[in-house]
Amino acid sequence: MTRFEAVIGLEVHAQLSTRTKLFCGCSTAYGAAPNTQVCPTCLGLPGALPAPNAAAIALAARAGFALGCTVARQTRFDRKSYFYPDLPKGYQISQLALPLNEGGGLTVQLPEGERRVRLTRIHVEEDAAKSAHDAASGATLVDFNRAGVPLVEIVSEPDLRSPDEAEAYLRQLRDVLLFAGVSDGNLEEGSFRCDANVSIRPLGSETLGTRVELKNINSFRFVRDALAYEIRRQEAVVRGGGEVVRETRSWNPERGESASMRGKEDAEDYRYFPDPDLPPLALDDAWLAAREAEVPELPTALRARFARDLGMTAEDARVLGAHPALARYVEDAARTLAAEADLPLGAAGKKMANVVQAELLRDVTLHGHEASFPVSAAALAALLALVEAGTINGKIAKAVLPVMRDEGLTAAAVVARDGLAQVSDTGAIDALVAEVVAAHPAQVAQYRSGKRAVFGFFMGQVMKRSQGKANPGAVKEALTAQLAQE
Repeated sequence: MTRFEAVIGLEVHAQLSTRTKLFCGCSTAYGAAPNTQVCPTCLGLPGALPAPNAAAIALAARAGFALGCTVARQTRFDRKSYFYPDLPKGYQISQLALPLNEGGGLTVQLPEGERRVRLTRIHVEEDAAKSAHDAASGATLVDFNRAGVPLVEIVSEPDLRSPDEAEAYLRQLRDVLLFAGVSDGNLEEGSFRCDANVSIRPLGSETLGTRVELKNINSFRFVRDALAYEIRRQEAVVRGGGEVVRETRSWNPERGESASMRGKEDAEDYRYFPDPDLPPLALDDAWLAAREAEVPELPTALRARFARDLGMTAEDARVLGAHPALARYVEDAARTLAAEADLPLGAAGKKMANVVQAELLRDVTLHGHEASFPVSAAALAALLALVEAGTINGKIAKAVLPVMRDEGLTAAAVVARDGLAQVSDTGAIDALVAEVVAAHPAQVAQYRSGKRAVFGFFMGQVMKRSQGKANPGAVKEALTAQLAQE
């Protein structure tokens, strides 16, 4: 039986993180009442003229530099003509002949190694409006708030070979755009959407098969599921003696299948021509250099540095380097702890990684580019510095943290107010240990007969009597000495 391989290319639409639309001053804020963020320009009313949003062009150029593209010194907008209710002008302002970014690529980390996915182009365009279909009435309602929102379309070469590779590419691409501050990558709000082009060919063949496009998929899981379904569908068609038809299909996640929408268009079908209302943009060397300088440390490099310099495992670095605000928080806290407790940075980083994941991460809110934390990085570092100084132990620190969060107090203030300082006085600890040993003669006999596991019982009893405030190291030392006495 003939074995097939999939050939996949992706077209990602990412909303640029600007406050206003691409060619007018209307807000891009998500969640406003329908048709309240509109004006004559984004509604396509006669006589209204577009004016390019400089911030959007700058972000799009930054995306190009982040992904290794050649950023053009001259770029131009074109009109892409088609007729649909969500397109008020009867055309979309996009780019074809002179896109802002060409080439580039992304090295995707896969379980079996790396794969380089080449990019064809990253161009700038405006979004369409949003259609909502009312099943009860049969009406289609259109909200024009999204019309004119600035996008970049990131077009890959057909370098992907499986749904899992496509999902990994999308996740990594979203991370790059998020860390670069280009897009918030919010799939639920439509800030990051994908069209997938997929064909099959006999394994070993270099000839591309007939390509089918899957439209507007808005979750990583749906991309994987849609591609897997489409690959199976095409294989079934070919094995049955049929031919795959070049078309555009929509994915229905509830039914787990795609359906034909229309025949696939070519560029000629859209009748592209230069937009006469928008002259070409000339970008000088100084402007381009400033955009390139804005590209920050990107996720792959940051996670490698976390593992190298902050003592983290690869998994620590992956989890804590998943969002730029979270990564900044952890690094700030680790560096502060290293300075306050006189620890090597690697040791401080590892301690901070453990505490953030075990005690803090569940209370962290990440949304778009922003994040909120229950306590500041400096406050968390101060708490761990008290542990390193022996003022409190780890168990007390866990109890102090929610009080800091709920009452807005520093760790030192909570410890002082609630009398939580660790007991390290050897006389006091010896007395506690003597009380516990005297109260449990049976367990003492077990220990002295060789059952060393009972030592943990004694540790627990002493810590309970001290309300968790006894220095565990001192308790262990005192217990060992007293249990050794006959």
